[in-house]
Amino acid sequence: MGLLAACGGGGSSTQSPPPPPGNNVVALMVNGGPAPGVNYSDAAFTSVIVCAPGSSNCATVDGILVDTGSVGLRLLSSAIPSLSLPVLAGPGNTSYYNCVDFVDGTYLWGPVAQADIEMAGEKASGASFQLIENPTGFSVPTACSQGGVNLDTLNDLGANGILGVGNYPQDCGAACQNSTSPDVYFTCGASGPCSSSTITVAKQVTNPVVGFTTDNNGVIIEMQSVDGESATASGSMIFGIGTESNNALGSAKVYTLNDNGFFTADFNSQTLTESFIDSGSNGYFFPDASITQCPGNSIAPGFYCPANTVSLSAQNVGGNGATGTVNFSVDNAVNDFNNFSSDTAFANLAGPNGGTNCGNGSACGFDWGLPFFFGRNVFVSIDGQAVPSGAPAAPWWAY
Repeated sequence: MGLLAACGGGGSSTQSPPPPPGNNVVALMVNGGPAPGVNYSDAAFTSVIVCAPGSSNCATVDGILVDTGSVGLRLLSSAIPSLSLPVLAGPGNTSYYNCVDFVDGTYLWGPVAQADIEMAGEKASGASFQLIENPTGFSVPTACSQGGVNLDTLNDLGANGILGVGNYPQDCGAACQNSTSPDVYFTCGASGPCSSSTITVAKQVTNPVVGFTTDNNGVIIEMQSVDGESATASGSMIFGIGTESNNALGSAKVYTLNDNGFFTADFNSQTLTESFIDSGSNGYFFPDASITQCPGNSIAPGFYCPANTVSLSAQNVGGNGATGTVNFSVDNAVNDFNNFSSDTAFANLAGPNGGTNCGNGSACGFDWGLPFFFGRNVFVSIDGQAVPSGAPAAPWWAY
């Protein structure tokens, strides 16, 4: 997922259709997010209900970033100050903690807690999730922090939490069950110290969707079209694929993923084999040495700033041989944020993905961020879950 918050009136968008009826639908809104004074551009937010397991002691939390590029609910402890939730016990007198590191040096840290997670008419009972907080009584282990910044406040994160609804049931799977090397899970005493730890798949931070009774094999993200930029944008997240009358796969083309969760994007004579679709990234991110990057001291570091709008195309290639061309444009991000400072939805934001060229230690992937979702219905199937008749085995994307 991406965590690039940016300041972004005066654009336009097409009229958003009403959400499809059903108790498996939640509303999405691109509106800058819940943090005062922070205009989080190109981020889709929703609400979740979190309850103490098996009880009616619940809290509704708004401003949750919907992220198809990660797995699991991650919630600021400050967002639920009156709700006491059980923390998952580790071996001996310890508790399990979870760490997520981002490429910009920031990270999320906190205990693995358990709750009933509810959205629309769906509920995942006793689901493990990450409670984001700074520990008291000990320090975050350096294997997690790596000298970076803990995004443990509303202003730092730009959201009250992250809802990861990506292609997998858990956030780490067998890699964390069999080895401590990923440094994703730790066991900590009340006063420390913390040690990297294995953890069974069943106890890991889980994709809440797999805990639903019926609509548990994936989600569909449906966003309205945006022409250039817009004050806001709306959409829906529909749970399940081919499980209800409102979530049929229809004529969407399926792109299967490889064993590492990627497909290929052919772009600018580069074969980008580590490509993915990520609603948690607030732009298109890809290697291109020919497009000028925005200055690091500008309002839009990490984005592209071409002198004029650039029209481009790439071809996505699934593991099943499916191909499809995507046309997109790249605007000057500094100009967008300066000229449309009140807007929150931008169709043409883009930046480099780990460098300007594939190879030589740089990323070889195309990150199709939230602008890709505008005007599309994007299906996210979950590995190991049932698929509609005639569809290939999960995991895959379809649109």
